[in-house]
Order: sequence, then structure tokens, then C-alpha cells
Amino acid sequence: MINNISEIADSDTRGQQQFDSLLRRTGIKRDNSLDYIAGIYDENYTLIASGACFRNTLRCLSVDEKYQGAGLMAPIVTHLLEYQVARGNQHLFLYTKCNNSSVFSALGFYEIARVDNEVVLMENIKNGFRNFLENLRAQKKPGKTAVLVMNCNPPTLGHRYLLERASKENDNVHIFVVSEDMSIFSFAERYKLVEESCADLLNITLHTTESYMISSAVFPSYFLKDEAAVTQTQAKLDVEIFKHIAQALDADVRYLGEEPLSFATGIYNKIILESLLGSNIECIIIPRIERDGMPISASRVRKLLQENRIEECKELVTPSTFRYFFTEDGKKTIKKIQEAKNVINN
Repeated sequence: MINNISEIADSDTRGQQQFDSLLRRTGIKRDNSLDYIAGIYDENYTLIASGACFRNTLRCLSVDEKYQGAGLMAPIVTHLLEYQVARGNQHLFLYTKCNNSSVFSALGFYEIARVDNEVVLMENIKNGFRNFLENLRAQKKPGKTAVLVMNCNPPTLGHRYLLERASKENDNVHIFVVSEDMSIFSFAERYKLVEESCADLLNITLHTTESYMISSAVFPSYFLKDEAAVTQTQAKLDVEIFKHIAQALDADVRYLGEEPLSFATGIYNKIILESLLGSNIECIIIPRIERDGMPISASRVRKLLQENRIEECKELVTPSTFRYFFTEDGKKTIKKIQEAKNVINN
């Protein structure tokens, strides 16, 4: 007899240990980002199937080898879907190994893009990505077209330099602001500040990434062997998704910002550059501008804000960003930064 599905709470030490054990037996690591876990137990209260959520994604879906083929994945996925809908998430995503994609296709998920032999990104809305691309296609314009993906946490003069460069070198520039609220500055704050920071550049169009352009904060690591593999696979998947976006916008070039202090970003940029070689899309990596002998970066700004050295940020951020620091909402965000343990990677 198999018991019903139940939540595995953070306080459930035995359940958490069994969850980790089941993942290890099925070749999966616990993902660092989980906000809900559920499982199915056998008659001996041994965990035999599990699944988890993080925001609008499903993760760590696993069935014990002894029970594979027993139809346990379907009730786990159904339970997680019901849980997600109950908390207001209708549009859902999952990442899976390529050899498991047919399982999730049968459960109502549709492929968006894949990296062969590594990962498939899927969603539960049949024409979700197609509609996203159609909306982009309706906004394309004639002339040389560039695409940039930016987090801007917050917008700096480095971001502004990149925007100015792209604006001067192209007829149209499409900026995708990373939409996930995983940064200290919220998406709403970042989008508004980017909009204000480039208001005078008339050939720029702003977009949200929705959940299609993947940030490192939400890209899963649970079935990849190490951090380098995570970065490499994310970059490869980014390229596959970007190719569809570039086609929808008739894009000619993608700009990337150099990040000399980040080894992961260096790998990421290298893979994208190599992947686009030989295609009809040029890839340009723009060196980071400096101030006082140091690269201008959003992480440097956040560190100064944490240390309450707000005036020193004036030479590093766009004017609209600096003004925002003194608004009521800006003061709340700075307080959050000053209370945070890690502001470099958030």
C-alpha cells in the first residue's frame, strides 16, 4: 500500500533526510533553491517519490528505481501543479534531462529549448513561448538590430556606457531586463530605473524576459555535476533560446558586458561567443569601464550602499539611480542592503 502525497516540511528531519537520500539514489543533487517539497511514502513510511517547487518552477522530481514504471510521477506532478495554482502561479516551468522529456510531455508540458544530452526546458502552456515570440515579432523594425540582456541591480554608468554604445552602432536596440525578483533591487525598481536611465536614447525598446531568458539565480543545478557545468549548460540553453528571439526580431548582433571579476561570467560569455560564431548574428563583448582604477559594477555599488557610503556611488551610477537612493522606496532598499549578509551575489 502506498500512502498519499504529503508535504515534507523544513522541520521534518526524517523526511528531509529521506528526500536527500532518494535524490542521491537517483543521481540528483538537492537544489539550492526550493520553497516546497512533497513526497510519496510506501507502507513502511519510506520515501519512494518526490518533487519540489521554487517560485514558478518544478524541481527535484524523482522516483525510486524500484518503483519506476509504477506511475508515481503523475501524482507528484499533479500535486505540485495544484500547489502552484493555489499560490497563484499559473504559468509553470521545469528543467529535465533529455531522456526524461517524454515523461513530462505526457503530463502536459511542452518543450521550449534543449541542449542535447544535457537539459530540456519545458512549460505547461502549449503556445506560451510561441506567443512570447509573436509579441516580439510585432515590435521588430527595419535596420540593424541589437539585443542585450541586463539585470541592472542597480543600473550603473557601466550599463549606461553599454547602452550608449549599442544605441550608436545600431538602428534598433532591444533591452531585456531580467524579470525574476531574485535581486536586492526588485524587478519593478530595476525596470523603472533602466527606463529612466536610457530615456534619451530613442532607438531603444525595453522588454521583460518573463521566464524564458534564464537568470543564474533560478537556473537549476540539481542534475549537473558541478558549478562549471551549471554555467556552461545555462549559457548553451541561453543561446538556443536567444536564437529564436533573434529570429523574431531580425537581430544582427548581441552585446555582452565583460565581467573581469567573475569567473562564471567569463565562461558564460565565452560559450555564447563561440556558439554564435559562424551564424548570422555577431556577438560583441564590451570591456567594463573603470573609475578610480576599478571596474564599475553593480556589486561595487551595493557594497558601498551597505557601508552607507552613498555619496561615493554618485560617480558610479546613472543620475536617475542616484536620485532614487534618496526616495522613500530607495531608502527602504538601502536598509535591506545594509541588513543583508551577502550583497555581492544578490
